[in-house]
Amino acid sequence: MKNPLVLLTGMSGAGKSLAASVFEDIGWTVIDNLPAAWMQLLGPVVDRPLCIICDTRGGDLAGVHAAITNWKVKPTVVFLDATDEVLVRRFKETRRSHPMFTVSGGIIPAIVAERHALSSLKAESDVTIDTTVLTALQLRQALRQRFSLDQASESSLIVSVVSFGFKHGSPLDADLVFDVRFLQNPFYVAELRLHSGLDEDVQHYIDTDERTSVLLQKLSDLVEWTIPHYSDEGKAYLTIAIGCTGGRHRSVYIAERLGAHLRDAGVRTIIDHRDVNKGHQ
Repeated sequence: MKNPLVLLTGMSGAGKSLAASVFEDIGWTVIDNLPAAWMQLLGPVVDRPLCIICDTRGGDLAGVHAAITNWKVKPTVVFLDATDEVLVRRFKETRRSHPMFTVSGGIIPAIVAERHALSSLKAESDVTIDTTVLTALQLRQALRQRFSLDQASESSLIVSVVSFGFKHGSPLDADLVFDVRFLQNPFYVAELRLHSGLDEDVQHYIDTDERTSVLLQKLSDLVEWTIPHYSDEGKAYLTIAIGCTGGRHRSVYIAERLGAHLRDAGVRTIIDHRDVNKGHQ
């Protein structure tokens, strides 16, 4: 990466403190809780891998967009988010106070007010990470995979192929979502139910569905055709979500096959199975 610059923002309680430690661990300089009014001053001095954390703690965010527009290096805007329910629970479990608690009159009004204040930054973000169901380890891995300094050129598109279960909700950061619930379901085969799409017996069963090979061919053709066009538009990250009912069998196998195909084609690809260990339903 040449002069990498990240603007990290997002909801309070969504994991920005953990993200800051990850960036420090992988060699970035981190500036936390930067007042929005000071951002304009940083433009001329961006000469190292720099992660700036700016959110509602820093006051009025109205000037943030103008500031980053004038920076010599265009920042990658990373937005961390989580559902309101999870954010409330996290604040109940910690002794930290919400930065907008006092002015809003409670934790729920504070979350609502913060969402409104950050809405324009979220709309313009390059990377949105939903930490609702992520463990600390999973968030660390996601950030390391995307922002490690020993990666290839910053301009190279990174594709994330994510399997998930619709019963657990669609990934917030998905750019493309494909539903594979029409394939025959190993869940209804007793000896396969407790296995996953990473196991050969499940893979063989899914392959016996004649629609599987057709799906993989058409899906691979479509994704491989679109990637250069996303790159031409300057997109740095593309998340492809493959969903089935529970995220354990069909979506896992199809994600594995698609990810392997893209890697063989020379595409920088991350494969993640979000829901593979969430029970057996």
